[in-house]
Amino acid sequence: MNDSSNYVPPEVWKWENQSGGKFTNINRPIAGATHDKELPVGKHPLQLYSLGTPNGIKVTILLEELLALGHEGAEYDAFLINIGEGDQFSSGFVEVNPNSKIPALVDRSTEPFTRVFESGAIMVYLAEKFGELLPEEPLERAECMSWLFWQMGSAPYLGGGFGHFYAYAPEKLEYPINRFAMEVKRQLDVLDRNLSSRQYLCGDVYTIADIAVHAWYGSLVLHNIYNSAVFLDVASYKNVVRWANEIVERPAYQRGSKVNRKPSGPEDNAILERHDASDLK
Repeated sequence: MNDSSNYVPPEVWKWENQSGGKFTNINRPIAGATHDKELPVGKHPLQLYSLGTPNGIKVTILLEELLALGHEGAEYDAFLINIGEGDQFSSGFVEVNPNSKIPALVDRSTEPFTRVFESGAIMVYLAEKFGELLPEEPLERAECMSWLFWQMGSAPYLGGGFGHFYAYAPEKLEYPINRFAMEVKRQLDVLDRNLSSRQYLCGDVYTIADIAVHAWYGSLVLHNIYNSAVFLDVASYKNVVRWANEIVERPAYQRGSKVNRKPSGPEDNAILERHDASDLK
């Protein structure tokens, strides 16, 4: 690795396969499959291939909310995609998501089957399919979609930017940490100001925007992700903390956030895969 203080970019960038950092083995500058392997298929029409990351739990929480609302068609199989083992580069997964990122969904109730990738697209697809958690009135729908896409655009700063340089990069560098910390705190302030006069992001109604944003920013203020709670002074964003605590009390949140992840301890009843409602008891 070059001395960062003296680094001069080359005329043409070339991939150094072992570039350091926690995610060396899962990031690469080329697309496509690295090996042949079909995806498993369960018994339900909705087949989810995911991991219990902030992007992954968006979809499982939404599915659990839909089931709680009485939509039996929202029953699903959730198969684990272990990105540390390279499952996302299998031929079967690449066929569903050419971008090789979780989550990915296949709806086998349609002919032909419908593939959906990108967490925001999956959430809109499911909300429209079941007519829930996405307002129909144009003004309210626009507000919901705005906050949903705000999250899709802002999360890379939190996860890919701040999280990487603060927690995962092989060396601590002041400039990128300060740059991304500043942006994350600005985003927290955006949320805090909005939630000062609203129960939820879009008003008095819980929507897919709340699920999506909470997966990242709710987790940040409640669960000390990246061990950064003190550094970012997350407790000072009192409206965000209030909103985040209200959402984690929802039974569907509690179920959906346990899917596709290893238990963190003896009291954690998380599950690697979900194929039936009884799996989450």
